[in-house]
Amino acid sequence: MDVVIRGKNVKVSKSLRTAAEEHLAKLDRYANGFARAEVDFSEERNPRIPDSQKCEVLVHVKGHLLKAHASAPEPFAALYAVCDKVEHQVKRLKDKRVARTHPKRVRTQRVELPAFDDEDEDSQEPRTARIVKTKEFTIKPMTAEEAVLQMDLLGHDFFLFTSSETGRAAVIYRRNDGNFGLIETAG
Repeated sequence: MDVVIRGKNVKVSKSLRTAAEEHLAKLDRYANGFARAEVDFSEERNPRIPDSQKCEVLVHVKGHLLKAHASAPEPFAALYAVCDKVEHQVKRLKDKRVARTHPKRVRTQRVELPAFDDEDEDSQEPRTARIVKTKEFTIKPMTAEEAVLQMDLLGHDFFLFTSSETGRAAVIYRRNDGNFGLIETAG
């Protein structure tokens, strides 16, 4: 396990470094040995921001990247908050892996109904996820800016379009920070 601790606009003390390493070592029981963790501490120099101490953690776990950040008035509080978030993400990832390798058995309860001649007794099967709605629409070539405008007009969080610059399929999406992201197909 490799833990890299950095500080931007702030000097990271030995006690803070030790606390970060100890909290990230606790994640090892869920992640079964993550390869690398990066912890970035920073401080906002604006006196109007009450939670000026920020902590961001990036954990590399067997082909997955887990990222979380938190702000607090003290660096230790920010560290504890971000470690809780990362721990939650690691637990979710572990649950997904376990669920994928050990599918849950669906237990159905038998309900005694009056017998009819045309019903089959063993017709109860476990229900699985299924596609309940299908949409089909024509895609016209447009720029990313036009796609953002179209997405806003529709009130959606993402929009699929054909890029007029590259001629390939692309998706524009709204990020949590209010900006937009663009995903294009390769090739």
